[in-house]
Formats: sequence, C-alpha cells, structure tokens
Amino acid sequence: MFRRRSDDAAASSSVLEKQDETPQGRHPEAKKGRPTPKRNEAEANRRTRVTVPKDRKEAARQARDRMRGEREKQRQALMDGDERHLPARDKGPVRKFARDYVDARWSLAEFFLPAAVVILVLSIIKVTQLQVLSTLLFLLFFVFVILDFVRLGLGLRKQLAARFPNENTRGAIAYGIMRTLQMRRLRLPKPQVRRGEKP
Repeated sequence: MFRRRSDDAAASSSVLEKQDETPQGRHPEAKKGRPTPKRNEAEANRRTRVTVPKDRKEAARQARDRMRGEREKQRQALMDGDERHLPARDKGPVRKFARDYVDARWSLAEFFLPAAVVILVLSIIKVTQLQVLSTLLFLLFFVFVILDFVRLGLGLRKQLAARFPNENTRGAIAYGIMRTLQMRRLRLPKPQVRRGEKP
C-alpha cells in the first residue's frame, strides 16, 4: 500500500518535470516577432504558391514540363553564356576565366579528332610506306598534344593563382584542358572571346 503511493508520487513528479522541460506555447497577446504581411502581399503569395495536384498523372506532367523548361534554359545559356542558367560544372568566375583562357589560344589538341581521322584513313590503305607513315604521324602528334597540354596547364595554373588567390580553383585546369580537345565551333558554352584576345 505504501509502495503504491510512493510509485504514484514518483510518476507524477516525473510528469511535472517533463512538462517543465517542454517549451511553452506563445501567449496569445505576445508579439509574433515578425510584421504582419499586407493583404496584397499575402494574396500574391497565395497565388504563386505551388499547388500539388491530386491526380498523379497531372503531377507527373507538371514535373516533366518543369524539367523541360529547365533544360531549355540550360541549352540557351550554353549558347549565350548566361551565367544564371549554366550547369553547375560551368558556373562561376573561375570556370569562366578557364574557358576564356583556352578559347583565346590556338592549341594542337583541338585538331586531334580531324588528325586522327586522316591518320586512320592512311593506316587502312594497304601500302606499307603509308601505314608506317601514319603510325609515325600519330606518335608525333600525340607527343606534341601532351606537350601542349603541359604548356597550357602551367600557364592556366599561374593565371588562376594570380587572379583568384583566395578562391577554390580545384578542377579548373582539368576543365580547361578537356575543353581544348573540342573543336572551337563545337565547344559549349560557346566561346565569348576571339583568338588572341586577353581574357
């Protein structure tokens, strides 16, 4: 009998302690801590609020339309160079400078694909001299492209360190080198500087 009362008292005291620990709700007459929005602002927020349709097909169609719109904005940004809608890998002043640095220079790497096609055609012709010549040309061209990569990478690293000393430039050199492998007219985002122009 005594044990039961003591257990009940302990239980009630633990409940009271928990109630004390829980945060109290805001008093009805206390301030909100933020201004009440004007009527026209509240109505505008209600109109622009995204409503999820109850129909699953309609929701899927709206999601597809949104994705299509975003892809179209990205495509247009890649053509125009609009920074706001570029993909994440192309955004930022560091990546823009890397693109401009590469686009302002001639590089052997951008002619790699056309040269590879010519060398492949020469290697198919069943003339021993032409096949040996195509192999030598490929090796020479490959070595020169690697040297061109080293030259461009060192120059780009130096310029990035000078222009962006306090910013993260990780991946920008590889980004610029991969861009040189594309022919200038096929590069995306489209080049924004002319050959020989300083970025």
